[in-house]
Amino acid sequence: MTDRTNKDLLTHASFPRASRYNPEWLTNSVSGGANSLWMAEWLSDVVDFRPGMRVLDLGCGRGASSIFLAREFGVQVWAADLWFGADDRQQRVREAGLDDQVFPVHCDARALPFARDFFDAVVSIDSYVYYGTDDLYLSYLLRLLKPGGTLGIAGAGLVQEIDGAVPEHLRNWWEPNLACLHSAQWWRRHWERTGLVEVTSADTMPDGWQRWLDWQHAVAPHNTPEIEALKADEGRYLGYVRATARRGDHPLDDPITVIPTEYVSVPMLREAG
Repeated sequence: MTDRTNKDLLTHASFPRASRYNPEWLTNSVSGGANSLWMAEWLSDVVDFRPGMRVLDLGCGRGASSIFLAREFGVQVWAADLWFGADDRQQRVREAGLDDQVFPVHCDARALPFARDFFDAVVSIDSYVYYGTDDLYLSYLLRLLKPGGTLGIAGAGLVQEIDGAVPEHLRNWWEPNLACLHSAQWWRRHWERTGLVEVTSADTMPDGWQRWLDWQHAVAPHNTPEIEALKADEGRYLGYVRATARRGDHPLDDPITVIPTEYVSVPMLREAG
């Protein structure tokens, strides 16, 4: 691929905001299997980002999506990630002139250091599948979101669920960890059954598999197994998925955080007679 071809692959009429960003800056910010700016812009069609909102960008990687959301919509973003350090993100934020809007945090998605009801919105770009399939995770995360606040996810997923064996044309690429990929309707059911949220959207990107293929050609052209899987699949199973939900007023139980840890010696068996 030539540099010019890469630039073309990262420009698309469906994403006018993202297309203004330097392809070299974007590819230097790669942290996952999707164009994070495309995913963030797609999510913005169904999430009402307003200036001054507090937004948690959960699993933000190197922080490109956090910078994009802050610049494009005037929101404050807490850029949280475990796999990539906060220092790297802080340098990107500083160079973008967003020190007062984007705040990098190094943390685990299952041990978030934020106050209850702190955020107006929580978004996760191509990351939520790694922890959000846990049946208990939604209730944990919602504690950080204000009642009426929005949760939004977008990233790699399935057009339809794979029931049974993995289709033959995907087997050379598929690995067990990819079982975390799900369809939009799966996410709708997963969230709705908790009774804690109102699901406001759940859909699949039109021609999402082609955008996924463009991204791979641009940033990982030698990733033959994934590229060939996408070509063979042609959108039957693989694509980009988006889902949003509004937190209700249902009370959320506090997690158990204090358990007696001091050992006390007592008889193991009941006394005889």
